[in-house]
Amino acid sequence: MKKQILKISTITILLISVFVISCGQEPKPLVPDPGVVSFTFRNQFQEDVPGTLDMIKEMGFNHIEFSNLFGETAESMRQLLDERGLACTSYGVGYGALVNETDRVAEEAITLGAKYVRVAWIPHEGEFSAEDVQRTAEDFNRAGKKLREKGIYFCYHNHGFEFRPYRDGTLFDYLVELTNPEYVSFQMDIFWVAHPGADPVELLEKYPDRFRLMHLKDLKKGVVGNLSGRSERDNDVILGTGQIDIPAVLRAAQNTNIEFFYIEDETADVVERVPISREFILSITE
Repeated sequence: MKKQILKISTITILLISVFVISCGQEPKPLVPDPGVVSFTFRNQFQEDVPGTLDMIKEMGFNHIEFSNLFGETAESMRQLLDERGLACTSYGVGYGALVNETDRVAEEAITLGAKYVRVAWIPHEGEFSAEDVQRTAEDFNRAGKKLREKGIYFCYHNHGFEFRPYRDGTLFDYLVELTNPEYVSFQMDIFWVAHPGADPVELLEKYPDRFRLMHLKDLKKGVVGNLSGRSERDNDVILGTGQIDIPAVLRAAQNTNIEFFYIEDETADVVERVPISREFILSITE
């Protein structure tokens, strides 16, 4: 009986200890390790690649999405990253490279260590159309299959023009419908969802399994967007100061397949602005 009482007491003490420790823990950020898009620091990279990587590391970032290697090869960029404990988690390429040079793109992504390849613009003339979607879906399915066979996920990054109304939804819905989920995923750019008037939270809830990456970029308050896929760069504001409910977006993203979140800033004052945006993202807790 004494042994049983001792055993129960020990379990009780352990449970109380776990409860006390858990109650004393600070809330965890919803996104504890945001990355950054290389385009954000394009001006700095063009002048000094190693120095810009040092700056990014000093800001607290651990991973980057590259859409330009700034004169480096995949091999030399990987070496620079490794020397600094940085990682390339996503590799952005143009539509033509994806479709016509899929094997080369895959080799470079593998060399860089990227798990994802993404495209951020679909070439089209005039208004984006259902015919553009049909052509694009065929290209994405074919290239995405090749990439997946090499262990890489392909993602398309929305850019606003895809939200033109079509049937009972939008052309974005049509693109999702026509693409094979085994080979084609999506990167949500929340700016380019909000700018044409769509809702990032609703889109995440509608397609939780299709999104794997996210660009974090805020839209200036009062700006009314359109379906052009283009906007003035000063409409891009420090995260948390614009019209997008970013905490709500990040909470909705927890129920999706999104693995990596990247801060993107297209303005000239990125060295001052990006650390503020990063701290805002880290302040959004469970």
